[in-house]
Amino acid sequence: MPFVRIDALRADPERLDALGRAVHEALIEAIGIPADDHFQVLVSHDGVNSTLHHGTYLGVRRDDGIVYVAITMRAGRTPEQKQALYRRIAELAQAYAGTEPRNVFVTVTENASADWSLGNGEAQYLATP
Repeated sequence: MPFVRIDALRADPERLDALGRAVHEALIEAIGIPADDHFQVLVSHDGVNSTLHHGTYLGVRRDDGIVYVAITMRAGRTPEQKQALYRRIAELAQAYAGTEPRNVFVTVTENASADWSLGNGEAQYLATP
C-alpha cells in the first residue's frame, strides 16, 4: 500500500488532480498496486508563505515547474520495478499535467508491514498477510 505525497509550486486544483492521477496510474502499471489502493496528500505551495527549493543537480536543471513525489511503501520491489515507476510517473505527469520530466523528482521510502495502521488503531498487515 503506497502512501503518496505530491508537492508542487503554484499548482491549481486541476494540476494537482492530474499529478495525483499520473502517480496513481504509474503505481498500478509499474508495480501492480490495486486500483482502490489510493492514498495521497496533494499540496500546492504558493511560493510566498510556503515554497519549494530546487536547482541543478547531477546534470538535471529544474525550475519552478518542480514537482516532488514522495512514495512510502512496503519493501519488496526490484530496482527495475522502481526504475519503470519513475519513468512512468514522468511520462504521465507530462501527459496529464504538462510537467516536464526534468521537473519530476521522485523518492521512494520502504518500510515493513508493522509500520502501517490503516485505521481503527490496528496493524492490519500484521493480522493479514
